[in-house]
Amino acid sequence: MKELWLETPTKKPAFEDIINKYVDVVVEGDKACFLANKQTLNVAAPTSEAALEKNKTAKVYRICIADKASENLIVKAAEQGVSHILVSTANWRVIPLENLIARVKGKSKLIAEVTNAEEAKVALETLELGTDGVLLKTDDADEALKTVAVVKPEALKLEMVPAKIITTKAISTGARVCVDTCDLMQPGEGMLVGSQSAGLFLVEAEVNENPYVASRPFRVNAGSCSMYTLGSLQNTRYLQEFKAGDEVILVTREGKTRKANVGRIKIEIRPLILVEAEVGGKTIKTILQNAETIRVVTPKASKPVTELKPGDEVMVHLAARGGRHFGISVPDETVIEK
Repeated sequence: MKELWLETPTKKPAFEDIINKYVDVVVEGDKACFLANKQTLNVAAPTSEAALEKNKTAKVYRICIADKASENLIVKAAEQGVSHILVSTANWRVIPLENLIARVKGKSKLIAEVTNAEEAKVALETLELGTDGVLLKTDDADEALKTVAVVKPEALKLEMVPAKIITTKAISTGARVCVDTCDLMQPGEGMLVGSQSAGLFLVEAEVNENPYVASRPFRVNAGSCSMYTLGSLQNTRYLQEFKAGDEVILVTREGKTRKANVGRIKIEIRPLILVEAEVGGKTIKTILQNAETIRVVTPKASKPVTELKPGDEVMVHLAARGGRHFGISVPDETVIEK
């Protein structure tokens, strides 16, 4: 599992929850506090082999890689047996990390210094293996949460609950959106889609084989263009807003989340079907394409929308109460969605 280290100049309350739930190590000055065992270690910053020898007992080093000499210094530190090396780059980012991963992986844990989620993603995917973690330097709690989603996607789970189908109704044709991602999905995985932002149905990717159409596990036939889906774990977007290169949130039956990039969006005129379900005394709805290949995830499998009947259970996510302003949750706003 990748490690998340955090260094922040502020003590915002918003960071407390992030630190308690997701952060492995907090760095303050020349101290690194490992939260799991409450151990605090000194962070040495050697700039030469002589300094390495002087700090031979240190377990955490912090070194900036600016040239081949500093790269060799990091390799020497790893061979010396240091447990963690915090690495920053003076200019180039990818090539120095590639070299270090190739030379140091398995000897010491490489922790790349980053300032945002995008940089974290690059570090964790460099040379496919990636660094062992990242040290995030930020005073922006939202950016910290985005970085958590990159470093520890398995830790960010959405609560998924079963809802009972009330009715389905074939309606007229409309603009339907297919989301073709740059990734491959598994059975029970797809996107959350709904008419109301407070209640989203899990629409399965086209992972099932059938006699007429080949499976397309990169695709979610997501529904009507006006449906909501998650643009991030903090906000929703309309399906019609997405374009190639955007990020979408993929979700499993168990609520595990991960990000994927959009490869293309296909908007076509297709027959539609309204699906209504009830959960906790609340009625939620979605509008999907009316076809046998469109399936919603159930507690144990998935089912075509054309075969849904009253009483069937499907998996949904209930968001916080309140309204949304340009996709951002406003919990105290009174909004009625029908």
